[in-house]
Amino acid sequence: MDYLTMSECIQLSFAVCRIGIYTCFRALCCKGPPPPRPEYDLVCIGLTGSGKTSLLSQLCGESPENIVSTTGFSIKAVPFQNAILNVKELGGADNIRKYWSRYYQGSQGVIFVLDSASSEDDLETARNELHSALQHPQLCTLPFLILANHQDKPAARSVQEIKKYFELEHLHVENAGSLNPAPWMIWKQ
Repeated sequence: MDYLTMSECIQLSFAVCRIGIYTCFRALCCKGPPPPRPEYDLVCIGLTGSGKTSLLSQLCGESPENIVSTTGFSIKAVPFQNAILNVKELGGADNIRKYWSRYYQGSQGVIFVLDSASSEDDLETARNELHSALQHPQLCTLPFLILANHQDKPAARSVQEIKKYFELEHLHVENAGSLNPAPWMIWKQ
């Protein structure tokens, strides 16, 4: 049998101590990387000029200067403390709206932005687009956030006027039996 020399015993003892101290330090001080934040995929729709791009830029902490209306679509990751929202913003021009449904797949929620100070014609178009989205098979069971934007403008309609004009009370009753008893929520900005 080979016996360890005194110096080998000391080296072995120090090595065991280092491993023990390192293990204790890791357990007490370093809890490892934080758990990943859940990610949710949303689609953001609304007519051109309703404020979709401005809203997302503001949520991402970007400068409000030099904002250009979205042509086609863009994707932004909006980080929050407990989650990350991956938002597909779809342009609102006439020639783009017909392609919106191609981007709905995989969405877990919808943000519909409307200009509460827009003309009657634009408001009518927005109402038709909202109703179309609410009835779309890929969106009808998802939560909707309807953002009544541009509330600071003199011609802005109140939330009650928007609810009435967009016939939202009727939609709420109609969808009350679905998985999501409150399929929409209006938020004014």
